[in-house]
Amino acid sequence: MREHRREVARLCRLVVDRSRWQLAFAVVVSAWSLAWVVGQVFGAPGPLDVLPARWAGLPTGWLDAAGAWAVGRTGFLAVAGGLLWAMTSPGRQSSALCGWLAVMAAAEDVGYVAVKWALAVFAVFLAVMGLVSLTGRRAFVVDRVAVIPKDVVRAGATAAALSAVVPLLAPGLALARLVGPYLTRPPRPAPAPIARARSAERPPPAEGANPVPAQRAVR
Repeated sequence: MREHRREVARLCRLVVDRSRWQLAFAVVVSAWSLAWVVGQVFGAPGPLDVLPARWAGLPTGWLDAAGAWAVGRTGFLAVAGGLLWAMTSPGRQSSALCGWLAVMAAAEDVGYVAVKWALAVFAVFLAVMGLVSLTGRRAFVVDRVAVIPKDVVRAGATAAALSAVVPLLAPGLALARLVGPYLTRPPRPAPAPIARARSAERPPPAEGANPVPAQRAVR
């Protein structure tokens, strides 16, 4: 249980370990995707239907035109979304955001089934990588690149977690800012002292020790 909590804490730190503009972009995608996913319970709206322009009284003609153009054209982007989710890693978290954007673009054509298609592509990709990894389960990674089963499982689980947590990023940050001032954190451990290397100079002779007489110059 403790290992699971450490892994969850590690993933949470990874999700917010971005530059400021990337975090702002991630929050926008998170809020949009969450509104769309939750909206499926209330009439299954499209991704463009949940944008604030709809209920803020702003002109929405361009949204209607974009939605009409997407019909019959963007369904294939669900496949791209699944592959973008599969290539997500701690160092390439923007793939998860782009994957959600691709899935929502596909949903304007095929509806919420775009998520199922993306997940199916993701699962097929992991299955293929798992089969390929069987050939390298006894390989020694010394002088060549190998596909090892345990590394495939670890990378796939990390990609799935980082992609699935995207809709929860915005509410998670809001909750952290809300309850942050009321939390009591344990003291940080004191930093370890820096060990200095001993000087290479010869120590002074002890008291009472007779110094070695200097040799006389030969005439």
